[in-house]
Amino acid sequence: MRACRYGSAVRIRDARGDDWPAVAALLAELGRPDVRGTEQERSARLVFERYLGRPDTFAFAAEDDDGRVVGFVDMELRTRLNFAEPQAWIPDLVVAERARSRGAGAALLARAEEVARGAGCFTLTLESASWRERAHAFYVREGWADSGHAFTKNLSDRPWPPPPPAEPGPAPR
Repeated sequence: MRACRYGSAVRIRDARGDDWPAVAALLAELGRPDVRGTEQERSARLVFERYLGRPDTFAFAAEDDDGRVVGFVDMELRTRLNFAEPQAWIPDLVVAERARSRGAGAALLARAEEVARGAGCFTLTLESASWRERAHAFYVREGWADSGHAFTKNLSDRPWPPPPPAEPGPAPR
């Protein structure tokens, strides 16, 4: 297992199957369906474990000094027509709210970029929901360009991308 610090207080390592509970919690925090404790959890865990075993995917976890997973990124290499080299695509990048602005996201992106460059990719890309303005500012700070728009046609009743979190109500008196 390779673990690197990337100038951050977190340690970046390859994700493992036993990271599933932490990754499921992070994805739920991001607004994805929260499958923890539901009938979908077993199949979601199997999808995660199969994903980790694919030759065209990479997944990394960010651990804090106590060994807790506080961030996760996964990346796929995909073929684009008229390109001899692969394109790297990040479907998921999430850092726990409690650990944000401490270098975990930058370290995860740095590891993903290192692997993408090593694989000879011509670009590294990701999508971010239009309302995630804080994330967009982070990507620009990290040297990414806002290079396009994503369009979605939902084919189910599940909203995509996940909607913004509800505003908290007034504090009880």
